[in-house]
Order: sequence, then C-alpha cells, then structure tokens
Amino acid sequence: MIRIQLVDDEPNVLNSLRRLLRRQDWQVDAFSDVEEALEALLQHEYAVILSDYKMPMADGVTYLKFAKQKQPGAIRLVLSGHGDSESMVKAINQAEVFRYLTKPWDDHEVVAAISSAVELYRLQKENQRLRKENDAQRAMIKAREEELLRLEADNPGITRVRRDADGSVLLDDDAGSSD
Repeated sequence: MIRIQLVDDEPNVLNSLRRLLRRQDWQVDAFSDVEEALEALLQHEYAVILSDYKMPMADGVTYLKFAKQKQPGAIRLVLSGHGDSESMVKAINQAEVFRYLTKPWDDHEVVAAISSAVELYRLQKENQRLRKENDAQRAMIKAREEELLRLEADNPGITRVRRDADGSVLLDDDAGSSD
C-alpha cells in the first residue's frame, strides 16, 4: 500500500488534506508535530512526503532534507502560503522537492501533484527492481561463462558442439552419412 506523510502545524489544513485524499487508495499519515513526523519516518516507508514550508519547530525545507536522508526514495513536496522565489529555490536546491504547492490550494492541483509523485515513486521502485534483476542475470551469465572457460581449459574442445540442420548434436564426422 502506498503511504503518504503530511506535515503541517495547522490541524485544519491536515484535516482538509485528509478529506481531499480520502478517495485515493493511499494510507495517509498526518502530523502537526514535527517530532512525531520524524519518528514516523523511522517506522514507515513513505512514497510521498508533503510538508508545510513554515512551521514553529522547523521549516519545511529542513524537515524535507532530513526526510531525504532517512528515505531518499520518497518524493518530497512543499506546501506554502509564502510563495516567494527564494523559498522555492531553497526547497528545490536543498531538499530536492518534486513540486512546490501554494496555500490556498486548488484541490485538483494537489491531488494531481500527489498522484504524479506516487507514479514517479512507483516507477523508481520498478526501475530498482529491474536493475537488481538485471544485475542478478548478468552475474549468472558471468558465472556460466567462467564455468565454460574452466571446462574448455580442462577438456579442450568440449564447448565446441557441432549440430545438424534440425539442431541435433553431431557426435562424430560421419554422423549423418549412411552405409
């Protein structure tokens, strides 16, 4: 199940976002306390982390930088009522956020941004899985090649097999000739 973390010091914002995301098939964890959100990062794997930019205990960029260290695969978003370019640049450069959303928000925009982040997360996970599978296959091929080289060194010619037109193995030079 896809898990989303919401962090905002305003409970009303969290409740609104929870209601907005209720129709999605995601587990949504909402935190108004940064310490609790940090603790949750250590307990759960999140696909998406959406944090408010300005909070009393920590700014959103600082929180998302920490989240990036703990969960580098999570897609990070910032939600802010302060849309100045300096804060956007800081969020992008320091926390590598995927999207910067403004308060008040457009419901469709927030759902679309989180949906895009979830899809990106899934694609990254699939890429990791395929990369591991590819690495395992390469290792298996390399081991087989090394075994063939070892067999050829021990028994010269053993790896050279002659076949006829239908793929059958020819055992000697007169196979296929009739008496």
